[in-house]
Amino acid sequence: MDLFDFFKKRRKVLLFMIDSVIFAGIYVLFALFHSITGTVAALDTIGYVLSGLLFYACIFSSRLLFMVYFNVWRYANTHAFLMVILADFFGGLLAVTITAPFEATNLGLQGSVGIITGTAIMTILSRLVYQQGYRYFHRGGPLRNKIGVAIVGAGTVGALLAEELTCNAHSHYYPLCFIDRSADKIGNRVAGIKVYPESEQTIELIRSLPVAEIFIAVPSLTGEMAREMHEFYSRTGCKVKLYDFPIKEEAAPGAAAAGDRRVLRQMRIEDLLFRDSLKVNDEATKAFYAGKTVLVTGGGGSIGSELCRQIAKLSPARLIIFDIYENNAYDIQQELIRRHGDKLKLSVEIGSVRERARLEAVFAHYRPEIVFHAAAHKHVPLMEHSNQEAIKNNCLGTYNTADMAEKYGAKKFILISTDKAVNPTNVMGASKRVCEMIVQCRQDSETAFAAVRFGNVLGSNGSVIPLFRRQIEAGGPITITDKRIIRYFMTIPEASGLVMQAGAMAKHGELFVLDMGKPVRILDLAENMVRLSGLVPYRDIDIVETGLRPGEKLYEELLIKTETLDKTENNMIFIEKDTPYTREEVDAKLDILRAAIEAHHGEIGATAVTEAMKQVVPTFHSPETVNKAAAKAAEMQMVSKDG
Repeated sequence: MDLFDFFKKRRKVLLFMIDSVIFAGIYVLFALFHSITGTVAALDTIGYVLSGLLFYACIFSSRLLFMVYFNVWRYANTHAFLMVILADFFGGLLAVTITAPFEATNLGLQGSVGIITGTAIMTILSRLVYQQGYRYFHRGGPLRNKIGVAIVGAGTVGALLAEELTCNAHSHYYPLCFIDRSADKIGNRVAGIKVYPESEQTIELIRSLPVAEIFIAVPSLTGEMAREMHEFYSRTGCKVKLYDFPIKEEAAPGAAAAGDRRVLRQMRIEDLLFRDSLKVNDEATKAFYAGKTVLVTGGGGSIGSELCRQIAKLSPARLIIFDIYENNAYDIQQELIRRHGDKLKLSVEIGSVRERARLEAVFAHYRPEIVFHAAAHKHVPLMEHSNQEAIKNNCLGTYNTADMAEKYGAKKFILISTDKAVNPTNVMGASKRVCEMIVQCRQDSETAFAAVRFGNVLGSNGSVIPLFRRQIEAGGPITITDKRIIRYFMTIPEASGLVMQAGAMAKHGELFVLDMGKPVRILDLAENMVRLSGLVPYRDIDIVETGLRPGEKLYEELLIKTETLDKTENNMIFIEKDTPYTREEVDAKLDILRAAIEAHHGEIGATAVTEAMKQVVPTFHSPETVNKAAAKAAEMQMVSKDG
């Protein structure tokens, strides 16, 4: 056991004893000095002892009241030292008040001030010596067994991070320098560490120091700032990490709140979005879902599970998760139970939207007031091959669910659609367009039907980001179908929150579209993910083209075209000006699809089924035709100008 471990176990008692020795030393020196010089009327021995005991009792009682001995002094800040000064002042004032009427114990104003001031100063000095000693011994000597880091941001957050890294015995890092843009800080020291300017010379400075990692400690960091900083500091060859607040999650009942403790973490691709991730915080939306019975089909999927998380926070009367895949349904069920416990009435039902009898049983039992329909097959190449399954699950499954919502009096039915439904080039996109038709044709219903159309979500099951992560972990290469390909991205919580807000707005057959921001070149995304892993694209991890997959096009249509949209009260949500089909027309289209499936039942990838889909969806084009003219598309030109 070293000195600091010994001190830690007996900290309060030892501090009290050390401070008592400090007080006694100050008092004895004072008594000797003033007895010799006569600057203060000398007391007899008993007078000095009584006066000393009174000052000691008053000052140390005051320190206990001010909680001085409950501070962790290796992390002490200005507040802790101020408490020492205040405690000694008020304790000393009490002692002076008590001794003043008695000549035998009255030290006089000058003597009393000397005792109080000397005791406070020496106590603070002892704490500062302890702080510095603790830091030195727990560093194990300069840089020994530590990873050198540079901290970007010399403000309050950066200073706290430096203190934590320096004082924490278990820290593997040692701050070597600060980097900041503020002229007031450049050239000075923060927490004893020099502050350097952010400039082109910064790259060479970091390379000249034993810096292995760079920590960004900038509060209120925007997506644009994160992208710029990552690009700039990645040039050093160091790993770049963020020091920020984790996403707050509700604690389980009875558990302590996590608080606002900051954490160091690797930068994620979400941090490099071309805009900040939006957070829906609309009181009217929250109030709309409170006290309602809500059913989420496909509730175990990426979007469905996030919808369940957000709905669960809004105090619904009951939340029903409906999914065919029991593992995903179980995972989100257990997560919601941990977070909300008995406060959330939660039901999980396993079943397929293709089976009307199972759907009817669920609707008849729970009578949901709001239905989010997120159940769908979504993988483009798989649905090209298994085109009949795409129609059964997406088109007929949506028809079944919509029928049950009407039959059992649901107030609202919200379909989750996709940008691939716009001028589709594949069966999956075309099937979702049919789903939109099914929803839009029911404007005469007492149930308010609506569809919400948006693009890719970052990190969803089967999306490129989890795939790229696995490929990087395996040492590469990263495979992309075409280096020209672009897509629109949104975070899962953002997309789900906007879907819920659009759902609250829905009245009769609207086709809502979400503003997805700027398109992202998939090649740029792959290169950034390699850099975020602390590696160099094409040197450490190769990126190779594999060719476009069946049904895949180089770009998705821009959703937000002002000439075809109406605005809503949310500037991220628009309504497509689209003339809906009638119920009879949609039923006729579904009959065509049913007939094609029946005629080619058992065939794998029957082209006749795809041809039937083209007949049903007039905007269905072959991907080859679209890709041939891709260079002239506004979406592709938008990325070319930015890049």
